[in-house]
Amino acid sequence: MGASMLVAVTVIVYIQDYVGWGWGLGVPSIAMFLSIVAFVVGYPLYRNLDPAGSPFTRLLQVCVAAFRKRNLDMVSDPKLLYENEEIDASISVAGKLLHSKNMKFLDKAAIVTEEDNTKSPNLWTLNTVHRVEELKSVIRMGPIWAAGIILITAYVQQNTFSLQQAKTMDRHLTPSFQIPAGSMTVFTMTSMLATIAFYDRLFIPAMRFFTGLDRGISFLHRMGIGFVISIVATLVAGFTEIKRKHVASDFGLTHKPHAIIPMSVFWLVPQYSLHGVAEAFMSIGHLEFFYDQAPESMRSTGMALFWTAISMGNYVSTLMVWIVHKLSAGPGGSNWLPDGNLNVGKLEYFYWLITLLQIVNLFYYLLCAKFYTFKPIQIQRKEEGGEPKENGVELVSHV
Repeated sequence: MGASMLVAVTVIVYIQDYVGWGWGLGVPSIAMFLSIVAFVVGYPLYRNLDPAGSPFTRLLQVCVAAFRKRNLDMVSDPKLLYENEEIDASISVAGKLLHSKNMKFLDKAAIVTEEDNTKSPNLWTLNTVHRVEELKSVIRMGPIWAAGIILITAYVQQNTFSLQQAKTMDRHLTPSFQIPAGSMTVFTMTSMLATIAFYDRLFIPAMRFFTGLDRGISFLHRMGIGFVISIVATLVAGFTEIKRKHVASDFGLTHKPHAIIPMSVFWLVPQYSLHGVAEAFMSIGHLEFFYDQAPESMRSTGMALFWTAISMGNYVSTLMVWIVHKLSAGPGGSNWLPDGNLNVGKLEYFYWLITLLQIVNLFYYLLCAKFYTFKPIQIQRKEEGGEPKENGVELVSHV
């Protein structure tokens, strides 16, 4: 995927800028057609799994059952809550979720009353502890999910205002060749891939020695590092914009929106590269978090949450731009983010506004991470031959 994205932001962008949009759109269309052919040819080789029911239905059933039994007194011993390994078999292949102490109001969905048929229960009135814990796991992931939105908001500026900055700067590598502005994200991709290689080959083994964790550091720590680096990236972007505007002013180009400022586009490399490093830490940590902490039968839902955070980050970015346009509007249609001439705007203020939001978001994330409860799961150990051990139960709390 990383290689294909590098090709897209280099070769394809170059074709679009210097050959023409016909070929620029034609090459991706041909590649998409070939991918569809490969998909159809390889489909018989795919392993199809029978669906085990909608996870959203199970979550709704727990909510309804807990609401119906809201007036019941909580049982004194959690061991009295309803368990049924038979009906949970298809959704707990890798292990059964154990009862956790938080969100006790949901535990009422697993209280057995005289009206309940424990052999063949109505899941809209009685649910197992495993199903209740599925809902708790999803709810616990919510605050961490929300923390990732602001980072994406900062990241997407590379394709908007950072791109506009690049268009106004000297992009020549040689007297006859200049980098397309849209290809500047190659530095983000490169730094991200380099960071991933460094992280896997050097950072994890080194940290494993100090922490004793197989993954070196937890994904929560990994995400925290990504948040800090992203803050530095937007802070650097603001100072780079100040430098760019000073150069434009020194050469009398402030009111010439189409003039190329005699300042190398490589001044933008630090902010692009830092965003790539932040992505390698935060976004991959975010993805690991959802995959690890989502219930076994809801890992596709966890992946959906990850992509939803990305989409929300883009929407928040659009909303912020709209708000800044409205609140910073001055006489003559001027504002921080002018459409025609970036040289007379205050883009650095916008970058610093995002920096401030990220600092607040970092403190919010640290608070969420501190009080986050990892899902407790009970798995069954097996002998080398594959047979279960007697009393072979292992309690695992992922970190």
